[in-house]
Amino acid sequence: MNAMTELAACYHCGEPAVEGPRWQANVAGQMRTMCCPGCAAAAQAIADAGLADYYDTRSGFATPATESDTPALQLYDELGLDGGAVFTVEGLRCAACVWLIERRVAALPGVQSAVLNVATERLHLRWEPAVCRPSIVIAALRGIGYTAYPYDATRHGAQLERARKALLRRLFVAGLAMMQVMMYAVPVYLATDGTMDADMTALMGWASFLLTLPAVSYCAWPFLRGAWLDLRRGLPGMDVPVALGILAAFIGSAVSLVQGQGQVYFDSITMFVFLLLGSRWLELDARRKAARALEGLQDAAPATALRLPGWPASREPETIAADRLRPGDVILVPPGQTVAADGVILEGRTEADLALLTGESRTRAVGPGEQLPGGAVNVVQAVTLRVESCAADSTLAMLVRLSERAGQDKPKLAQWADRVGAWFVLVLLLLTAAVFAFWHAVDQARAWPAAVAVLVVSCPCALSLATPTALAAALERLLRHGVLAVKPHVLETLERATHVVFDKTGTLTRGRPLLRDTVALGVLDEIECLRIAAALEAGSAHPLALALREAVDACGAGTLVAQDVDTVVGQGMEGEVAGRRYRLGSAAFVAELTGVGAPLGAAPGTSAVWLGSGERWLARFDLVDALRPEAPALVQELQARGKTVLLLSGDDDDAVRAVAAELGIRDARGRRLPQDKLDAVRALQSQGAVVAMVGDGINDAAVLSGADVSFAMGQGAQLAQLHADCVLLDAGDAGLAPLGEAVRTASACVRVIRQNLGWAMLYNLVAIPAAASGLLNPWLSGLGMAGSSALVVLNALRLRGDR
Repeated sequence: MNAMTELAACYHCGEPAVEGPRWQANVAGQMRTMCCPGCAAAAQAIADAGLADYYDTRSGFATPATESDTPALQLYDELGLDGGAVFTVEGLRCAACVWLIERRVAALPGVQSAVLNVATERLHLRWEPAVCRPSIVIAALRGIGYTAYPYDATRHGAQLERARKALLRRLFVAGLAMMQVMMYAVPVYLATDGTMDADMTALMGWASFLLTLPAVSYCAWPFLRGAWLDLRRGLPGMDVPVALGILAAFIGSAVSLVQGQGQVYFDSITMFVFLLLGSRWLELDARRKAARALEGLQDAAPATALRLPGWPASREPETIAADRLRPGDVILVPPGQTVAADGVILEGRTEADLALLTGESRTRAVGPGEQLPGGAVNVVQAVTLRVESCAADSTLAMLVRLSERAGQDKPKLAQWADRVGAWFVLVLLLLTAAVFAFWHAVDQARAWPAAVAVLVVSCPCALSLATPTALAAALERLLRHGVLAVKPHVLETLERATHVVFDKTGTLTRGRPLLRDTVALGVLDEIECLRIAAALEAGSAHPLALALREAVDACGAGTLVAQDVDTVVGQGMEGEVAGRRYRLGSAAFVAELTGVGAPLGAAPGTSAVWLGSGERWLARFDLVDALRPEAPALVQELQARGKTVLLLSGDDDDAVRAVAAELGIRDARGRRLPQDKLDAVRALQSQGAVVAMVGDGINDAAVLSGADVSFAMGQGAQLAQLHADCVLLDAGDAGLAPLGEAVRTASACVRVIRQNLGWAMLYNLVAIPAAASGLLNPWLSGLGMAGSSALVVLNALRLRGDR
């Protein structure tokens, strides 16, 4: 018995256990060896419950635990996971694992849905609390060889790091063994003219055998263990042909070495194990990066906040839990800290880092009166903030909830790949048996090498990795560019979309008025009229007033002071500036002061604000809901890709037609109620169209749900975001730019998935018959199999890069 199978005592029950990583539990920061999954589950549950000192004070070993009936597992039932939760599943290797786990868990009484995301290793579950419990699910998974526990970011990250280090060690040993074995194999291959005698050839063979032992017993252990678990439960997965190929080649080579005749394949075995571990390293790295993107949101929420209970009289802070904050509380946010909840700045000016929320790379300057979302990082100096929503309803919390919805379903391409991968191995084993039987009858010397070549050359791993790796890389890229895909079908459906429907206000436009033009009508010039208007509106929070004040600030004109200002609701403002009476507002309101009607009408597609004094009309201010600067380029790109762009808005027809004309949209419809928008989308769908919808308001929620794929603006209504398939995290001035990135990424992702699936199928259709016919020997088959898997992963990882 070698070091890898040395027996040790189970830390929980004292029974004999195999030393090594097979079954372990983290107790008080140390990995303890267990004899079975039941003891591992019991010990881990005890440690997670904060009762690890039990092992220091116990008088004897515990009774051996079982997988399905242990009081320790019942501790998971007390975590309040009523009706649904997300579990981390360790030990995933391929699509067959996904198929097996989903089928096993779905068969449990009371389970309503079970979806496993292989990229993030998360199992999304919903169950009936009266029938099913978390302990039952965990026990069922451990019974088929998988460790599962309610998702915890810290523990999951530590598990991924342990897996990375273990894989790196195996990869190093395999690489070292491969190079050393090659040193002994190459001289034998070159001595084809009989220059090497039999004793030297045998010595080279035995040296290669000894160097191959650690590659098989240690480096290939994950594949051998996975294959054994698969065979024990009667459901062969991707590890089975790999393990059979390694063992068949090793045993056959050992027999030939002992007999002194026949071929040995020790160099092929070590190279195959090394390349296979290299492919698995790339896969694990892709998983870690995909998981890290979403975990960054969950880890960013601060646990505490500094509340100012006596503000403004007292500024003495008190530290409280962030979840105790309520609207109206005043908090202090020091520099370098994360904002605990959405709020408005009361005092102080600073710069905020919104990269986590929006993907915005630059900091944003903020000051009194401006919003600061929960999850933003204060960069420069301390600010005082009035909380507007509790931490559970903050922008960051909302994004975390949306991210948890991501990955709970699968696109059709992934479902197809899972089904094919689950049956691929069984067909492959039957084919291998047939190849061996054929060659045994025709030429016995070629039967063993041909069967090994078929096992080794087949590439189920490439087939199982083709879709999830590409999706994980694409979704990570979108998140970095300010796009949170809530539903997995976003990329696939967006690529197929034939029509893209936009709302106007807040989507194609900024959602707030801007001054387009000032028309002077009297003796005063445009700048002077604008200064008077801004003075009258100095104390108003109306959007039109803000637009006029921003225009004065932009032109650098000095400010004036208005006195005796009165506001007439729905009409306008009246007051004195420099001793003269002015009115600012609607044409009818100003006409009451001037005594005559307006000298000209309002410009089409604008909101007109008039200024008058005495018997004179002084100016007309034309305000518009300005287009987002990136909107024209986006519409042109969509049209260039063959998608029909429509504009459906509740605004009046003139305003809608003006925006449509500026953007080049042919089909624009105004005065559309929410039901009208939904009816329009359904009409398109009834004609066979695939409709993408982009909106931001509460009134868009219904049509966002009804579209085939939908996008909500990040600064729009939360109701719209909760009904959308994807959220555009508004990165400052980026606005609609993330949608353009989503369109390009969708096209690239679908193209890469098709390339990967096409390559995997083509490779297997060519390589397997070649191996079965004896044209490929085992070492070349191993090179092809590992290279094919690596090619699929590397091709998918191209999606992570920027264009």
